[in-house]
Order: sequence, then structure tokens, then C-alpha cells
Amino acid sequence: MSDIPAPEPTPTTPTPSRPWMRKAALAVLGLVLAGFLLLWFVTRNQETTDDAFIESNVVQISPHVGGYVTRVLVNDNQWVKAGEVLAEIDARDYELRVKQAQALLAEAQARHGAAQQDLSVVTTTSKAQIVQAASALQAAQASSAQASAQASAAEAQAQLTHADLQRYEALYKKDEISKQRLEQASTAERAAQAQWEAARRGAAAAEAQVLQARAKLAETHSGPRQVDLKREQAASGHASVEEARAALDQAMLDLSYTRLVAPVEGRVTRKSFYLGQLIQPGPAIVALVYGSPWVVANFKETQLRRMRPGQAVDVTVDAYPGRVFKAHVDSLQAGTGARFSLLPPENASGNYVKVVQRVPVKIVFDEKPEELLKLAPGMSVEPKVHLTDKVQ
Repeated sequence: MSDIPAPEPTPTTPTPSRPWMRKAALAVLGLVLAGFLLLWFVTRNQETTDDAFIESNVVQISPHVGGYVTRVLVNDNQWVKAGEVLAEIDARDYELRVKQAQALLAEAQARHGAAQQDLSVVTTTSKAQIVQAASALQAAQASSAQASAQASAAEAQAQLTHADLQRYEALYKKDEISKQRLEQASTAERAAQAQWEAARRGAAAAEAQVLQARAKLAETHSGPRQVDLKREQAASGHASVEEARAALDQAMLDLSYTRLVAPVEGRVTRKSFYLGQLIQPGPAIVALVYGSPWVVANFKETQLRRMRPGQAVDVTVDAYPGRVFKAHVDSLQAGTGARFSLLPPENASGNYVKVVQRVPVKIVFDEKPEELLKLAPGMSVEPKVHLTDKVQ
């Protein structure tokens, strides 16, 4: 086989360069860098987060007393005023309790009135008895003194007539007086002795009356103790009246609780009671949303370096994308959300992985209250905080 010479390679012509493509790439890169710079310049004094929600005051209403619902006067999401009746509970049992408490109060008042009357009578009678007994004792002592004086006089008269009789007897023996005169002296002596004996008995009787009057006076001194006893009974009656009155007040309060009343003006939410339903005290059966709403925004801890209360905030609500609400930073929570959760993380055990924490920031609207009525608790929002050194 003859050798065939290899063909000579054809020279390749160099590809002409395209400078316009390079310039276009550089222009695009410049535009991107300019865009990033512009975005940084615009947002360098702003902080935003999508972890933010509407919050509002919510009062949970629970019944104070149990019973069957007889009337339902509100509907879901209805606006109610403070003091407006939401529902009524069967009040017949509580009306009977009020009547029973009224009867017990009337009975206690009657007993207390009788005790007061007894106290007045015993007090008056005790004073009168003491005065009467003291007067009787004085009279008995005066009579006793008079009887003693009469007995002494009778004794002296008896002694005198006895001495006269002895003299007359001596004279009769000497026949100096007649027998008639002696008999007269003897009769006078016996009469004097009889009078003396009667006077002594009278004095003894008068002394006995003194002792009796003294005992009666001592007996009347027990009157103050009876007065104290009656006073204690009256005080006990007063306590019973107050107890019965408190029971009546409680019964009337329970009766008033059969009308479920709105404590504040707001919107009815989570209504869970119906006509004829048996409800019991404790669990909430309806909630009222009231007052102006606010925003709780959970910012990263790295976003809080320049954030201060009073800084202006633009709030956009996901439910109303075309509306920007004006607001301002009210306060920053003193602690992260994880720290105040139900089960705070325990970083001292196991392997630790650093996670950027979030801190709740309260943002208050500057809008008029009537313009915030459509904002409901739980709505998602996106706040934009303007990090200016000058605060409102």
C-alpha cells in the first residue's frame, strides 16, 4: 500500500470579539448593584416583619349562676352596648330564694324587736324595784327604830310600876294604905308588864321586817344581771338580723345574675349558648371584643438595636392590602416570646444551637377608633418601623 500524504490542516480564523455583550453584562451588573444600593438606602432606616398580628381587648363572660337559658337576645358578631342584656336564665328558683330570705329577715327582725322590748322593760323594772326596795328598807328601819323606842319606854314603865307595887306592898303590910290601893298598883304593874311584852314583840316584828326588806333589796340587785342578759340577747338578735339581711342581699344578687349583661361596649364573639341550654358557672359562654386594637409584632432581636418607643410605623393589613394604617411603637416587651411561653427552652442541657430570638413589640394605631372597627384580633399584618432618631 502506497503512503498517502496527510492533508495539511486548514488554519482557523479567530472569532471576532463582541464588545457589546460585555458592555451589556456590565450594565446589567451595574443596574443590579445600583438596585441593591438603592434598596439599602431606602430601607436602611426601616425594620419590618411578617410575624405580626392584630390584638384587642377580649373579655370572657361566664355565668355566675346556673340554670336553663330562657331568652337569647344577641346574635353572633352583634355590636352591643354596656349594660345590654345578652341572655336570661330561668329565674324562678332564685325568686323563691329571695322570698325565703325575706321571710327569714322578717322573723329575725321580729325576734330582735321582742328582745329590745324585753330589755327596755327589764331595765325600767329593775331600776324601779331597786328604788322601791330601798324605800321599803328605809321604812322598815324607821319602824324598827320606833318599835325599839316604844319597847324601851314600855320597859321603863314596867320597871316603874313594879317598883311602885313593891312600895305599896310594904305600905299595905304596915296598914298605911288600903287593899284597894294595893290592887290598883298590882293591876297597873301587870298592865305595864303586858305593854312591855307587846312592845318587845312589836320591836322583834319590826326587826324582822327590816331583815325582810334588806333581803328584798339584795334580791333586786340581781336586776342588772338580768339587764345584761337581755342586752346580750338583743345583741344576738341584731346579729341574726344582719345575717338574714346579708342572706337576702345574696339571694337578690343571685337573682340579678339570671340576666347576663354586657360589662362593656363591644362585639359579640364565640357565642356558645342557645335557647333551652343548661349552663353552669365557670366556663365562658360568650366573649366581647372591645376597645381600640393594636399590633403585636415579633421582631428579631437583631432588629431592635435602633428601635425606640414613639417611632412612626406604617401598618399594612393582609385583609386590606390597599390601605396603610399609621401607627407608632408603644413599647418593647422586657423578654423574648420564648422566655414567657408555656414551656420555656432549657439551654443548659444537651447540645446548644443558637437561634435568633424574637421580641414582641407593641404598636398602637394613630387612626381614629371608628376607622379601626374592621380590624379583628388575629389578623396578619406587616408593620414597617421608621428608625429615626427623632420620635413622636
